[in-house]
Amino acid sequence: MLRYRDGDLPAFQELYRRHSRGLYRFLSWHAPRREWADEVAQDSWINLHQARQHYQPLSSFRTYLYQIARNRLLDLLRQPQAQLTGDDALLDHLLDTADTGAALSADLALEARQRTRALHTAIHALPGEQKEALILQQFSGMSLEEIAELVAVPVETVKSRLRYAMKKLRQHYAADADKESA
Repeated sequence: MLRYRDGDLPAFQELYRRHSRGLYRFLSWHAPRREWADEVAQDSWINLHQARQHYQPLSSFRTYLYQIARNRLLDLLRQPQAQLTGDDALLDHLLDTADTGAALSADLALEARQRTRALHTAIHALPGEQKEALILQQFSGMSLEEIAELVAVPVETVKSRLRYAMKKLRQHYAADADKESA
């Protein structure tokens, strides 16, 4: 990012290559509609380009980029016309783009899709702060420190949120297992 800030335009290509997929995955989990994930991702890269000359490496680049995206998404969610529907379309998009392997049989692909849907449902049932911490750690690969910086809480708070999220997911799957064995 420092090279890009200083005028090395090809450095942007490398930033995009390294971070575009993770950014989109992060947005896909948070945006209530697929179009919003698309829009916010594009806006984030545009905003990064426009703000490049003022960039200061106070945190990791990924944290900086995700903060741009998070702020833009929060702006959209605050709009009065924001409709929090469309989870099914978003889920279908996530399932369609999930890396499930190259040559799965139809049965295995269906089973993988069902497991992914169940996980998605369980994660979406988590309280917002726990869901966000879990997604940032597990699906965006952020460290505890990066998450803490992004959401402006102490690292210990992030640890607690992750611990509670994992506990609730284990309870969710234990309850499902009980239902299946009954």
